[in-house]
Amino acid sequence: MFTGLVEEIGILDGIARQGEAMVLTIKASAIMDDIRIGDSIAVNGVCLTATKIGGGVFSVDVTPQTYRHSNLGLLKPGSRINLERAMKAGGRFGGHLVQGHADMTGTVRRLSKEQNAVLIEIVPDKPDLSKFIIPQGSVTVDGVSLTIADTDGESFTVSVIPHTLQETGLSGLKPGSVVNIECDIIGKYVHALLGPAASGKGAERSGITLDMLASNGFA
Repeated sequence: MFTGLVEEIGILDGIARQGEAMVLTIKASAIMDDIRIGDSIAVNGVCLTATKIGGGVFSVDVTPQTYRHSNLGLLKPGSRINLERAMKAGGRFGGHLVQGHADMTGTVRRLSKEQNAVLIEIVPDKPDLSKFIIPQGSVTVDGVSLTIADTDGESFTVSVIPHTLQETGLSGLKPGSVVNIECDIIGKYVHALLGPAASGKGAERSGITLDMLASNGFA
């Protein structure tokens, strides 16, 4: 589990490819103090396992499934990568609950300035997941916990403060950049637990009623 607060920007040192499988070797410094082989590290928001550590670098395996559902396959040596170690029990949640499981990628449509902030508009590649992207809700973009400023059903916009731009790889985004998107886990679980009322599958779609809320302990 992560929080979406990037600890460090790593640099991709090398890539070994075999089809859609990859081994990434990443240079880092701050997070190297206490990571061990087998630890989980969010790499651009994707939870990966450290398999080798030493000499200021660590390596992670990328499976074909992860390759197809993230932007990791677009990385090149020298790419700047957002890194976060798994949260320790008892730590502070400065961002929001992040699993490191990218739901999809998205393409940056435009960037614009709004006084001290930069607005980044992103078009998700899976429009059916737009139900989890709501104004003032949480979203993870390349591993960065952000608040959704606006959405029109086709795209969504996040407002990024100068500190976040300076401390993360978001500063390098431009129109056409592909980013990893993880929707809020709470919204996904609520949607799944509502079952037919949310999805309309398997039974007649009934919607949210007082009787349904009462039967599930909400009223």
